[in-house]
Amino acid sequence: MRTFLRRLTVTTLTTLALAATPPGFLASVSAAPTTTTPPAGSSAPAPARTSTPHATTGPTQQRFVALSVDAVTPSTVTTSSDPVVTVSGTVTNVGDRPVRDLQVRLQRAPAVSAPNQLRTVLSADQEQFDVIGKFTPVRDKLEVGQSETFRLSMPLRSTTGASLQITDPGVYPMLVNVNGTPEYGGQARLDDARFLLPVLGVPRDPSSSDPNRPEAAPVPPSTADPVAATLMWPLADKPRLAAGIPGSTDEKVRLVDDDLASSLASGGRLEQLVAAAEFATGEGVDRDHKLADSMCLAIDPDLLITVGNMTAGYLVVDDPADPTGRAHPGTGQAAAVDWLARLRKLAPHMCTTAVPFAQVDLTALHRVGDPALTARAVTSPADIVDTLLGVTSLRGLTWPDVGVLDPATAAGLPGLGPTTLLAANSLTDDTTQAKVPLNGGNNGGPLYAALFDVPAATALAGVGDAPQTPTFGPAGTRYDLADDSRTARLQDALGAVTWLSLTTRSTQTRLANANPRPLLLVPPQQWTVDGDEARAVLSTVSTMLRSGLATPRALSELVDRAAPQPPFDLDYPEQAVKDGAPTSVQDGAAAEAPEIDALTATLVNDPQSALTPVRYTAPLSEDLLRAMSSSGRRSGDRPAASAAADQRIAQVQAAMHRIYGSVTVLAPGGAYTLASEQSPLLFVARNDLPVGITVRLRISAPPGMTVTDIGDQQLPARGSRALQVPAKVADSGKMVVNVALTTTSDRELGEPAAVSVRSNAYGKVLVIITGCAGALLLLLAGRRLWHRFRGQPDPADEGYKAR
Repeated sequence: MRTFLRRLTVTTLTTLALAATPPGFLASVSAAPTTTTPPAGSSAPAPARTSTPHATTGPTQQRFVALSVDAVTPSTVTTSSDPVVTVSGTVTNVGDRPVRDLQVRLQRAPAVSAPNQLRTVLSADQEQFDVIGKFTPVRDKLEVGQSETFRLSMPLRSTTGASLQITDPGVYPMLVNVNGTPEYGGQARLDDARFLLPVLGVPRDPSSSDPNRPEAAPVPPSTADPVAATLMWPLADKPRLAAGIPGSTDEKVRLVDDDLASSLASGGRLEQLVAAAEFATGEGVDRDHKLADSMCLAIDPDLLITVGNMTAGYLVVDDPADPTGRAHPGTGQAAAVDWLARLRKLAPHMCTTAVPFAQVDLTALHRVGDPALTARAVTSPADIVDTLLGVTSLRGLTWPDVGVLDPATAAGLPGLGPTTLLAANSLTDDTTQAKVPLNGGNNGGPLYAALFDVPAATALAGVGDAPQTPTFGPAGTRYDLADDSRTARLQDALGAVTWLSLTTRSTQTRLANANPRPLLLVPPQQWTVDGDEARAVLSTVSTMLRSGLATPRALSELVDRAAPQPPFDLDYPEQAVKDGAPTSVQDGAAAEAPEIDALTATLVNDPQSALTPVRYTAPLSEDLLRAMSSSGRRSGDRPAASAAADQRIAQVQAAMHRIYGSVTVLAPGGAYTLASEQSPLLFVARNDLPVGITVRLRISAPPGMTVTDIGDQQLPARGSRALQVPAKVADSGKMVVNVALTTTSDRELGEPAAVSVRSNAYGKVLVIITGCAGALLLLLAGRRLWHRFRGQPDPADEGYKAR
């Protein structure tokens, strides 16, 4: 199904007329013409729409039934497939009245002939589906809230009866149409469901009287112009680690929820992605290694860090808004151990590369402008993947999660090292998957871009539990995916994946360009497929490779080989701005990133400790990247994603405040007495951090006191140190000295202290008294000598002589 505003029904009802209205709705249009749908079994097409898609008419709209496609067999047709297409589905009464005489039929449109039709045909007028089967009754009466299943079958081709009339390979749009009569109304087309049917080969026609006749023989596809296929296989998840918690060697990590435990366990999303890759590339299935050679595991390092920490046991916080509060043990330790072990076994046997950390919005990251944070997001992920998986991952590739990049951000990428941008920018009909140089390369050098297949990427993004509409999707192909069943969305993806391989270039074009056409298949990084859907995609690509429709091309060939195409300009659509990290998050990250860098620089690296300064502050920097993640921003949960990002920024700010408050100076109790005018001041600095830190004392001395700057001082981890500060006091009495600790970048630590100092030094008075006493002594000594020189007794001696 598609949005009901795009399909219009024209029919006569007893009390309501339907004219130029969406199917499945009844509108009050008194001047509408009267037309009825064909009776059951009629081969005439359903009435044509009288307005453009997405148009609305009438003041009142009502939906009666919902149609869902539950299974398509075969999902991909080959020469060895069953020659009959079977579609199973469900009709549900979602209206407010019973519906009678429900009947369904299968219709087909011409094969897709242009890449944009892979999306637009799914919202086209019903009249384009001009190959029509017979109506099949579903139920005489369907009450409100009731559902009924159905099953439709039609041969691909037949010489004796109705068929889909498919005689050549191609990708065919299919439509299931449901008619019925709502109570108080007349018969009408109430809904339809659409999907693509890839036909890689037409099987033998069993209806032919002579199965050996040429027209009854299987019709294989042309393999004269194969595509060179490369498939990205992403393993990523939304950020799960609780924010604002620095690194540690002895504390368990904290997660905001325990959903990852289910995803890693048997049958979970991430487990099934690994299981599908294990099976499809196994020796017993992929004997010639074609599929393995064309695949590349694209891994989010944030996911690996999280899973790696889960293997040692972890906690789940009771309240994500309080990451340091109460928590309970997580349940996914065993699943994490098993999943990581399987991934470590799988990765060395195929291409492995890292995506930017936590699916970070690279444009937002560029605007933050912190080089260390940018390097952590773009260049460090490869080291993380290599360390945790024991592989040498493919370097030199940058795959933004949104699939597009603005020119300013792209221009800065070469500054981080040689790189190829995996993106959907600058696409034309002639360069849909080419590797092309882009204008705006750093220092005049080109930044090459590997352009992936946009229709296929758009369709792959729609597969799974949480379908996405990619940022790079053209406006004319964007529509709500919620009305489509998972089966229909999977069929659309299989059709888009195979379409290019079924389209052969002209002989002249092939001679002019003998290189195989590249087909780069890129699902979304956080892909929500289940095991069946993952296996269906891999099986389809494997069939293309085995049949000769495609040849394997390693991702490394695309990264290493520069194509000679002319340069193209990057296009950053308005939708990318909407899907990007909010300005509030960018501003918060821009404010905190330099603070974290400065803190890291002031911490002390102890060779005896496993907890280095970088390891201690890395989670805080990574939290900023997680806050700018694109995860969840292309769905209806965008407000929740933005709120979670703002919360992460706030929690990092709170963590930095706690860290700075953990280093302080301790004021002595009571008054501190100086024994002399040059007695040193004694302070105790306390560091409660698990790493050492370099600090400075900032002393505000009162008049009459001068202090000496003792320079940078190192405090041990979780310890204290006495600091002796030379001081000189000119006055006696009581005075107050203000003292604080700061980092080497002058960031205040802890709380400042006010120290009362009592000095016993007399200062200037003592100098005067001493000087006067000395002068008096000289005067008395001189008087005595004067009398002696004159031979006169000194009057001061008279009393002494008398005794």
